[in-house]
Amino acid sequence: MTADSQDVRKLLLQTDEEFRQLAARHQELDQRLHELSAKHYLSQPEQIEETTLKKRKLQLKDRMEDIVRRSQHLGNASMTAAHPGP
Repeated sequence: MTADSQDVRKLLLQTDEEFRQLAARHQELDQRLHELSAKHYLSQPEQIEETTLKKRKLQLKDRMEDIVRRSQHLGNASMTAAHPGP
């Protein structure tokens, strides 16, 4: 993750409601996964939950990355429009 994408993420957390909700849900899933990983033994339902949570967390991360890329692309396009080349 570049410093630029970190800046975009911070801005999106402040300005984009969807991104903020995705980040909050991602954090919730991460917390639950930590709870499960702290156990010495997982029951079968807990194992299924763990697998499901990991998949859902990855989906959320992918969606968040899409939003970051879109925002970076829009930012670059607006910079190019504001400062056209020679």
